[in-house]
Amino acid sequence: MPADLDQSLISARQQLSELIRQIKETGHQDNLLPTLETVLNKLEGMSQHDHLTGALNRRTLLTTLEAELARSYRTGHTFSFAVISVDGLEAILEKYGQAVAKDILKIVSREALDMLRIIDSFGRVAANEFAILMPTTWLDQSLKAIARLKNRLTELDWNHVAPDLVITFSTGLTTNAIKDTAEVMLQRASTALQAARNKGTDTISQVEPPLPNYDPNAPENQPR
Repeated sequence: MPADLDQSLISARQQLSELIRQIKETGHQDNLLPTLETVLNKLEGMSQHDHLTGALNRRTLLTTLEAELARSYRTGHTFSFAVISVDGLEAILEKYGQAVAKDILKIVSREALDMLRIIDSFGRVAANEFAILMPTTWLDQSLKAIARLKNRLTELDWNHVAPDLVITFSTGLTTNAIKDTAEVMLQRASTALQAARNKGTDTISQVEPPLPNYDPNAPENQPR
């Protein structure tokens, strides 16, 4: 858990304990309600984030994605969705240990959160997978955003984490379709990510959403 989230959780627990003590001792609650609401809001915010990296957790990211799908259905706007994973993290874990692997995930998250737009959403959806939701963004624009994040991580000096460390990531990218759900989009982006991994490291693969009348079982749509 990052130090700031850890400290926030400790502080919230202490505040709640103090509020409970005051209510028990005095029996008065009205003057304590504003503080109680503040603490509850703080806890709610922490419940929406991954405790290791500070990114949105999977549940919150998918909820945000569902909301964006609903908005896109109303407005007709296209948006992009990407899933990324750090290349060779398992090998790094075996060579350097868990602390280094955790530091890498935290740094990737920090840099992404710092670089992405305010309207974008960044979350951790698996142990070594992050998702990026980019509203009102076509594929060519999202490719530029991914490239900027790649360059940013390449330019970092990773020697303070581990010697001779170079960090890259692979990306699966897609856009929304009218009948998509959050889970369907996540699966499609994950399929694209696997295709990127199969090509090697530091790669990007795109999967276009199917056409409305697309039948994957039709003879003309079978792999050749």
